[in-house]
Amino acid sequence: MAQSRADYYNKVLGALACGGMGDALGASTELYTIDEIKSRFDGFIDAFHTPPKDTFAGSLEGVCGLITDDASQMYVFAEGLIETGKAAFDTRAWTKCLLRWADMQPYANYKGPTTEQVVKALKEGKPTNTIGRIGTSARQAPNVGTTNGAAMRVAPAGLVYPGEWEKACELAFATCLPSHDTNIAIASACAIAAGVATAMTADATVDSILASTLNGALYGEQLAAERARVVAGPKIEHRLRLALNIAQNNNTLETFLRELEGYVGNSVNAHESVPSAIAIFAFCQGDPWQTIYAAANAGNDTDSIGTMAGAMAGAYKGFSALPLDKYQFFYQVNKKDFDVERIARELSALC
Repeated sequence: MAQSRADYYNKVLGALACGGMGDALGASTELYTIDEIKSRFDGFIDAFHTPPKDTFAGSLEGVCGLITDDASQMYVFAEGLIETGKAAFDTRAWTKCLLRWADMQPYANYKGPTTEQVVKALKEGKPTNTIGRIGTSARQAPNVGTTNGAAMRVAPAGLVYPGEWEKACELAFATCLPSHDTNIAIASACAIAAGVATAMTADATVDSILASTLNGALYGEQLAAERARVVAGPKIEHRLRLALNIAQNNNTLETFLRELEGYVGNSVNAHESVPSAIAIFAFCQGDPWQTIYAAANAGNDTDSIGTMAGAMAGAYKGFSALPLDKYQFFYQVNKKDFDVERIARELSALC
């Protein structure tokens, strides 16, 4: 089904806005358990808050509605694609984006464990494949490069390739290599990129999007085996099927989130937070606000989960499905550094 430029813009802005709102909403609950969220906020959080001091955002004097590293890297990636073009965008182009982001305050202060080490190596002119080397061998520790840093920012790879999930995965792969070059991280990033690419189509359904996330996870495993690094650890496709089964077999949000926390996990590890984000999208049937509301109350790495799940939901339902009052507040807080409407206009021209 053919789509107009306005259709693409609606979906691209939906993804960028909802992903950013998910990040900002989850910034107030990051690191908390579900029980701690309910205790601190007298129930589930359902609005933007000034992040408490015992969250990462709060410890960095984060303000109500401001994004963190997750959405800021997503926006920097989008801006890099606009500057370079999707066909010419490669690992070198992403490295340029990453180093630009690493000098942006306050966002760079949120650097995750993998990105922190990689940015340091890049700035010092050192190869990133020596991080975590075991003794004098060439083997890197299996936990190096397995966090969700690539998946949290990867949505633009799917936005610029509507319906072409394999191409979206190839672009996602290029962004993984400097910092997240493992099968776990690559499969996770490809799952999100593929889901977003399918969500961008006019005839997308929740089922077709979920099928693409599974295909993307398998494709990412293949890319890693052929061109990157395979480490011991969970298969993303398997963890994703487990998470989706939990979503399918629950009909109340709190029970679903508690089972997801208990069986799958919600940490910065890609094999926990990425399947959980996709399962939350499935449970909420792609409704943008319900998806990021659920993500913000899922516990632990809530801002990353909200960014990933929100980008998929926003691409699926479009900007017109977002609550306008909440979006306008978010937009005003973040437009100084990232004007999502401008970014969306320019990025949608690449679709």
